[in-house]
Amino acid sequence: MQIFWHRRDPRIHDNAGLTAATRSGNVLPVFVYDTELLGTIGSRQRSFYFQCIRELQDQYRSLGSDLLVRSGSPEEVLPNIAAKHNADRVVYNEHYRPARQNREKAVKDALSAEDIDIKSLTDLVLVSPSRLDSRYPTHSQFYDDWEDVPKLSPFSDPDTDAFIEFSDAKTVPSPSSDIELPKPGYEGARERLDTFIDEGITSYNDNRDDLAGAVESPKTTVSRMSPYISVGAIGIREIWAAASEVYNAVHGSERRNVDKYRYELSWREQNYHLLYYMPDLAVSNYKTFPNDIDWRNDQEDFKAWANGKTGYPLVDAGMRQLEQEGYIHNRPRQVVASFLTKHLLIDWRKGARYFTKQLIDHDYASNHGSWQWIASTGTDSVDVRIFDPVSQLAKYDSGAKYVKQYIPELQDVPADKIVDWPTLSPGERSQLAPQYPHPIVDRNGGYERAQRVFEEALGKR
Repeated sequence: MQIFWHRRDPRIHDNAGLTAATRSGNVLPVFVYDTELLGTIGSRQRSFYFQCIRELQDQYRSLGSDLLVRSGSPEEVLPNIAAKHNADRVVYNEHYRPARQNREKAVKDALSAEDIDIKSLTDLVLVSPSRLDSRYPTHSQFYDDWEDVPKLSPFSDPDTDAFIEFSDAKTVPSPSSDIELPKPGYEGARERLDTFIDEGITSYNDNRDDLAGAVESPKTTVSRMSPYISVGAIGIREIWAAASEVYNAVHGSERRNVDKYRYELSWREQNYHLLYYMPDLAVSNYKTFPNDIDWRNDQEDFKAWANGKTGYPLVDAGMRQLEQEGYIHNRPRQVVASFLTKHLLIDWRKGARYFTKQLIDHDYASNHGSWQWIASTGTDSVDVRIFDPVSQLAKYDSGAKYVKQYIPELQDVPADKIVDWPTLSPGERSQLAPQYPHPIVDRNGGYERAQRVFEEALGKR
């Protein structure tokens, strides 16, 4: 008999390790509530994850089995379960986060001491990082190699007859959340994916940065799959296969739109590649600088940024969306990160930690890899990348629909004035919206300061 150790994969369908386990004999599904590890993610995502675990448990019960839930350290819990149930093997899916890899090592050592076999499989990514070169200076170079590797189809459903029949009353906690969470579990993920495939993917590239469209049609302009991908409620192969099926069936601009969505999935793949070869991605700059970056790390500026009160409407709307929904549309997500690290010169690690706390779609690799890309400390062909929050608003939300959705103080202000807000005179701003803050940093001054600081760190000044 085998144990399948569920980790960040609360699903039965398209689960590499679970399918492999059922091909080799009877399986006892187990989830270990690791309080120490789960305490490192935000309460919002933890609540969503636990809801997904409960959905998984219900699915097992509908099949005549159950999910054995125990709390504690996996290296202590799993050998005890194996001994009690006479299990001779533990199967699980690999992960790349250092803390999870440390858990794997501890579990392997503990199980080996009891002469229990261990088998791990690649499930988290489409292409195992070990199949690619260890380092790529840009995403395009990574993508060229990654694209050449054949992508696996979704794994077949496991043999449900292999699940042992048992019943156990224990489950995970059910913490409340301060925001509305998506429908949890595989069913919620599949419903969301089907909606996007049917209504949004063939216009994805055309609409993905349309912030007004994101307000009017939030379920079709972008996929909104990230919360489900981040907790593993759906397999990445299933998403790739669904997108590829459409790609092969359409032509012209529709095919271009679908291909852009598939291309965007490669960014997640590269972030896991970065983490695989650089385990300290969350704490160390990927790029080597000859001189230290002179971060300001002003606490009042950070507080204004976190609270959506910087006086830059697109930045503040993005941060308020984060506060209200635990999610930010990708375009303002990039802008708020650039504003923090460039215009305010606050260390990207502070922003990444705040995102970890607030996001329901927090992904360890994607969060830190993306922050490093925005901060110009990661993989990028541009020495100093700075998003101008004024021109970004003019380009992607000229009618200020997205901004007004999240900033009620600007509800009655003309859209052109909102776009130009940081460049208006203090008197005009006070007259138009006395409750909304003035900019906390000069637009051009912040840009020029960031340019200087990064060029000094690069040894170019």
